[in-house]
Amino acid sequence: MKAVLKNSEQVTRLFSHLQFDGNKHNHQPGSVLGSTALIAGTTVGAGILALPAFTLPSGILPSTSALIAVWLYALVSGLLIAEVTLNAIRLEGRPSIGLLGIIEKTLGKLGARIASGAYLFMHYALLVAYITQGGEILISAISKLSGVENLLPTWVGTTTFTLIFGGIMYLGREKFIEKLNNAFVGIVIVSFLGLLLLGGGQIKSTQFLIQDWSAVGSAVSVMCVALFYQNVVPVVVTQLEGDVRKIRQSIFIGSLIPLIMFLAWNALILASVSPDMLHSMSNGKTFFDPLQILRDGGAGEWLGVLVSIFSEFAIATSFIGFVYGLLDLFKDIFLVTQGELSGRLPLYSLALFPPMTLGTLNPSIFFTALDYTGTFSISVLGGIIPALMTWKQRQEQKKSNSINQPLVPGGKVTLIVMIAVALALMVKEIL
Repeated sequence: MKAVLKNSEQVTRLFSHLQFDGNKHNHQPGSVLGSTALIAGTTVGAGILALPAFTLPSGILPSTSALIAVWLYALVSGLLIAEVTLNAIRLEGRPSIGLLGIIEKTLGKLGARIASGAYLFMHYALLVAYITQGGEILISAISKLSGVENLLPTWVGTTTFTLIFGGIMYLGREKFIEKLNNAFVGIVIVSFLGLLLLGGGQIKSTQFLIQDWSAVGSAVSVMCVALFYQNVVPVVVTQLEGDVRKIRQSIFIGSLIPLIMFLAWNALILASVSPDMLHSMSNGKTFFDPLQILRDGGAGEWLGVLVSIFSEFAIATSFIGFVYGLLDLFKDIFLVTQGELSGRLPLYSLALFPPMTLGTLNPSIFFTALDYTGTFSISVLGGIIPALMTWKQRQEQKKSNSINQPLVPGGKVTLIVMIAVALALMVKEIL
């Protein structure tokens, strides 16, 4: 490994992806475009579906402001993880190291255990949320096609969704799953654009006047879930060969694209749901989902169909990604590899049956699961741990006079603010 330095001694590329091909070496660096797409694709998931339900009480302007603030917090978090990853690569002398591996090297086994617990809780909680909501949309679609309301119980949808998509992942080869996921992503993009075009005619300008700044705090935890991408930052650092300028660009642009999508989505949904719809659909409930109103045709049949398609395939893409993430964690814990179908069965059972069982027992857990995930797991993985790792690394490098290239300004003040915000979210949820 060789660090390439400018005259200012700033590291521009920490290592190179070289492959020996016959009589020559080929340099195959990652691209900013590819890394940006990885971050954007990781961020845009099923978390977007829960946003309108949590932002509805506060209104468009307060929730827009909160989304931008959470994006800034997530941006700082991503840059801190990139900084820690770069320093870990320098110290370890190898270009590839995962987030949990970096945490163990920096904060020791105790930090790694806490992070692994948060990582496991986050994946299980999100899979519970995805399975229940995906099953509910599936059952609703079957009921509409058959013309019979409440044709099947909700547990059938939860079980069917898990068996269909989990079965495809279990039986299918990785290349097939990759192509299928790409097709799902294409459907998500097309249906999202269709929603923007079709939903534009349903916007009610009076909805922009609704403002309740006191209610925006309850939406922050779900915003954290929606804007979480920190687990792939070490992959981006490796792809871009430790090039700080390219890493900054990828993290900034890759997280900005989903932010713009979320802002447009949030404003569109909240502006499409009139007070009359809310009153007629609330049925005495204190918490309800505006997407459910739109899926039921409250703003037109075609808009309802598009919302259902977008929702189901956004959930499917997120489901695939988080199942793979959980499988990778279990492989590291139990030191096993995926071979024949019979050998993969225990791993897939451990990944799928606990969330499916919980989702079957509590079909209405979607919003609760996302809320707790954002409050606890992402506060730990995206707030407290990156700040603590950066603090410790900077202190050690200062003592040893080694290379230190901060990616986030503000020194200890920034790190203290990161930890304080994460702790405040957790205390608020506990109280």
